[in-house]
Amino acid sequence: MPPKLSTRGRIDPFIVMDVMREANALAASGEDIIHLEVGQPGTPAPVRVREAAISAVRDEQLGYTDSLGIPALRERIATHYDEMYGVSVAPERVVVTTGSSGGFLLAFLAAFDVDDRVALAAPGYPAYRNILSALGVAPVVVETRTEDRFQPTPRILAADAGELQGLIVASPSNPTGTMVGEKEMQALTSFAARHSIRFISDEIYHGITYSHDSVTALAFDEEAIVINSFSKYFSMTGWRLGWLVVPESMMRSVECLAQNLFISPPTLSQYAALAAFDSHHELRENVAKYARNRKILLSELPNVGFDRLAPADGAFYVYADVTQLTNDSADFCRRMLAEARVATTSGLDFDPYRGNGYVRFSFAGTEEHMRQAIDRLGAWRP
Repeated sequence: MPPKLSTRGRIDPFIVMDVMREANALAASGEDIIHLEVGQPGTPAPVRVREAAISAVRDEQLGYTDSLGIPALRERIATHYDEMYGVSVAPERVVVTTGSSGGFLLAFLAAFDVDDRVALAAPGYPAYRNILSALGVAPVVVETRTEDRFQPTPRILAADAGELQGLIVASPSNPTGTMVGEKEMQALTSFAARHSIRFISDEIYHGITYSHDSVTALAFDEEAIVINSFSKYFSMTGWRLGWLVVPESMMRSVECLAQNLFISPPTLSQYAALAAFDSHHELRENVAKYARNRKILLSELPNVGFDRLAPADGAFYVYADVTQLTNDSADFCRRMLAEARVATTSGLDFDPYRGNGYVRFSFAGTEEHMRQAIDRLGAWRP
């Protein structure tokens, strides 16, 4: 009999990564694939970031750093909160992480025990519930409504409030792109505080917005945990660098976890990221490109049969209700890839209960690819 396997690995796959693997295999065989499946910026890291990386390789000894990150980067991230939101954050509360994924792991381990219950919206980022499940924490999936812009509300959460230890809110959201406004954020953080619920705010798409600015939970709740990343707005996905802002009372727990799990974040990426905050002109040009792509999809998808779309206030996704076309979005996306050569993601990745009727389109690529995708979908007969 072979040795046992841990039950921790018996979690759902991150379906979009499976789709990307299949799409990449087709592309490697010579097929022309339009990638609308993965939330990866089609824009490179800023010029100053790349130059800083070259300088760091040439001049720095790239060994371990402090487990919480190099002091200069922690200070620069803290300054960013004052510049962007008018919120004061002490550098000592900033934790540099190995991507936002490392941030989620540290935050969940520091905040929750086995069998704690943490609420999160559906549709929502699947790694929340999968990481929580692997850690023995119970994800409480909250089915949100179109009229609430697919975001949780105190009214929806009230029934479970007494049994919750945590609440995760993402704004802008993946996959819908919807956002939580100032009044709504204040209501959610106040609700969490009244019920002694740890509030975790996923803010990794801040900066990529189209109608109004993002709101940070730190403006209303110093006990909130905020997670952000250099991957999306800063166009640094493969650099694997993110950050947390955590309450002072949690700092030592997070530090001990970081020391043992990661030693330190990637050193080269940290030195390069110092230049990211001086690259806003270039980054705003990237967002303008996403805005053009967004306009193409929102205006043209209805003309090729996808006419029930979430608002897409931020991030770079369009979430489409396809119940008039299929009741099996996973098969629908497989056929779209095989027949139209357009890679997209089934809503089942983001909503295990209603996702069979939804598809997510990513518009992080080029304008040319958006137009080609529309042409292909217009010629495709699902």
